[in-house]
Amino acid sequence: MSRAEPTAIDPRGPRFSAAITAALLLVDVVLGLAGAELAAWLLLAALALLFAWGAFAGVARHPFGVLYRRLVRPRLAPPAELEDPRPPTFAQGVGLLVAGTGVVLGALGLPLAVPIAAAAAFLAAFLNAAFAFCLGCQLYLLLIRARVIRPARPLAGSLR
Repeated sequence: MSRAEPTAIDPRGPRFSAAITAALLLVDVVLGLAGAELAAWLLLAALALLFAWGAFAGVARHPFGVLYRRLVRPRLAPPAELEDPRPPTFAQGVGLLVAGTGVVLGALGLPLAVPIAAAAAFLAAFLNAAFAFCLGCQLYLLLIRARVIRPARPLAGSLR
């Protein structure tokens, strides 16, 4: 996450990003299971880089987040509420861990690791896109409740 104080985001942005990510991960699973191992590995590596971008720069600076903000959001009504970007940014880190594990294991000669990792990440992205249920966000909240990570200060300008 960036060092600047995060500002509240439109919750539809991460769902839009999750929909694109889910579609790409599903393609990756199909490629991996169809025998196109190199193509599947390269796509998962690219997705891992995108997860890293979201995890370290924040979801608002992620390419899919920028695409949403510039092309989609101007055509929509304002959101009913805004959300803290820290849980979805943490979720990007979880996606990086899952996809990165698949990339590393695939590079070490375990080609089934790529479609398995892509399938796991697909499940999480699909749940977010289709049902607004973010597994990584839930993990973030669970870790706060367990006092593994410290709760963040409330955001200025949030509607909550």
